[in-house]
Amino acid sequence: MDKNVIIISASLREKSNSMALAEAFAKGAGEAGNRVELISLRGKKYGFCTGCLSCQKTFHCFMKDDAEEISEKIGKADVVVFATPIYYYEMSGQLKTLLDRCNPLFPQDYLFRDVYLLMTAADDNPHTVDRAVSGLSGWIDCFPKSRLAGTVFAGGVTERGDIENHRALDEAFRAGMHV
Repeated sequence: MDKNVIIISASLREKSNSMALAEAFAKGAGEAGNRVELISLRGKKYGFCTGCLSCQKTFHCFMKDDAEEISEKIGKADVVVFATPIYYYEMSGQLKTLLDRCNPLFPQDYLFRDVYLLMTAADDNPHTVDRAVSGLSGWIDCFPKSRLAGTVFAGGVTERGDIENHRALDEAFRAGMHV
């Protein structure tokens, strides 16, 4: 396969359930022969987009922080994977802030075509993730050469480690195998 896969884990909790999903996807993608980089937003420092739109001309954000480097890596990846806990039936604020900061990619010739969303939540209702999927789909719609290639949801996981033996880990691994 030999695709460049970047995985962003948006959970700030150490050894989080979302990170476990990200690691399972990474393992599958790696075993399939892809180059995989897993980045945790835990410990990263980045600010909110100010809406100045200078990045549309310079292709870089004027803020020099961790979001700039992550955004550049996203633009150079063939496959982008976001892993997030669901907070109040939506993606985490950390992930939404990062997506906003990827605005410099909009006018560029980005490489990514397939985007995946991995989600964990305490609520196990399948509709728990609808708003998060819709939110990411809105971001993807701004990049017409890309598509939402798949989602994985682990519901009923609250405490660290609750995801152990959850079927979603196998789903994430299989999705990684097929990027």
